[in-house]
Amino acid sequence: MGNNVFKATVRSVLIGYLIVLLLLPIGSIYVKGFSLGWQPFLQEVTGPLAWKSILLTVKLSIISTLIEAVVGTIIAYVLVRYTFRGKSILNSMVDLPFSLPTSVAGLMFLTLLGPKSPLGIWLDHMGITLLYNQTAIVIGLVFVTFPFVIRTVQPLLEQLDPGEEQASFTLGAGRFYTFWKIIFPAIFPGILAGSMLAFSRSLAEFGAISLISGNLPGKTMVASVYIYGETQNYNPEGAAAISVVLLTLSLLILWIINVLTRGKGRLA
Repeated sequence: MGNNVFKATVRSVLIGYLIVLLLLPIGSIYVKGFSLGWQPFLQEVTGPLAWKSILLTVKLSIISTLIEAVVGTIIAYVLVRYTFRGKSILNSMVDLPFSLPTSVAGLMFLTLLGPKSPLGIWLDHMGITLLYNQTAIVIGLVFVTFPFVIRTVQPLLEQLDPGEEQASFTLGAGRFYTFWKIIFPAIFPGILAGSMLAFSRSLAEFGAISLISGNLPGKTMVASVYIYGETQNYNPEGAAAISVVLLTLSLLILWIINVLTRGKGRLA
């Protein structure tokens, strides 16, 4: 009897936590976004600057996610398969973007690439600009989403028996064939899940991007910065409408991840 009461209490607390901290805030965004009706919602979303900010956000999030999928997979493979001095430090540094405030990350890139920094002066001399443009946004997104693919691929590589690779080499297969036929199928769920999480995170990034993008309307203004601008212009309905679009995309991505990885039980 007491055990049943305890289970019911824990279940009620968890459900209450879910409702108060997740469902109510999410629901309030949808309510606010559609508070003026369907037509005003569409007008807010399809406004020239709003729509351009959404398209720019999605485009640059896709680019950064593709970069992350490739680079993250390579780094995960190196961290699992190779032993070298400083490996433990590098492995712990992977999670730095998780713990670092994104505004600090933006300031880091401003300091590193600014016109008065040694690197910034050299880049300017070479005719290369890495601040206040779309390239800067991609750099910022890659940094803040850096751990996702690595941390989802690593456990799958650790579970993969190195003997399978050795057997492939013994039978005369090359490194590319071995990776494509043996390693890649095993880690693909991790690459997919990590990439989708990175994409979802990129859609919502604000701190770093607001400092290094320049926030030029129609050119470098992403959706999160547009939302902030709408709140400052006393247009909460417009901000909520764009938020609904980003939130719906994120929820859709999480649902796809759940469907694709259901029953695999192999992702960290």
